Amino acid sequence: MSQVVGVSQAVQPRKRNLRPLYIAVGLVVIAILTYFASMMIRMNTLPPNLDYSTTRTSEQGLFRGTWVSQLEPLEINKIHTWTIHVETSDGQPLDAAQFTVDGGMPQHGHGLPTQPQVTQNLGNGDYRVEGMKFQMTGWWVVNFHIAADGKSDTLQFNLLLK
Repeated sequence: MSQVVGVSQAVQPRKRNLRPLYIAVGLVVIAILTYFASMMIRMNTLPPNLDYSTTRTSEQGLFRGTWVSQLEPLEINKIHTWTIHVETSDGQPLDAAQFTVDGGMPQHGHGLPTQPQVTQNLGNGDYRVEGMKFQMTGWWVVNFHIAADGKSDTLQFNLLLK
């Protein structure tokens, strides 16, 4: 009868200690959940005393502006046109201004889904703004950066779409 000689117990697999791996994965999951919870709180908490008026004074007080939308009430995912009326701080219509338009959702960290443009000077301080669009509900900011008569300033409007 033959015997098997030299079989070692080292052939058996060693048990690994997986506890550190489980702890690391658990910490990563907790960090991810904490991040998303804080983002949800941030996205659903508005700053106090937001001014939603359609008439505002610019940041440095150089201009005053009012916007009116062709789309009333504002709707999600509809491209539409605004008219913005801009005047000097003393109430004179601003008829020779250059504009850039931007904005977005401060809580979400993204801009407008389109690139609105002031396309026409309608006279008496009125300008046509084409390409306005909002793709979701929530707090939006629309900025009109205005340059006229060697001065520049920004009109900022807050909107809350529901």
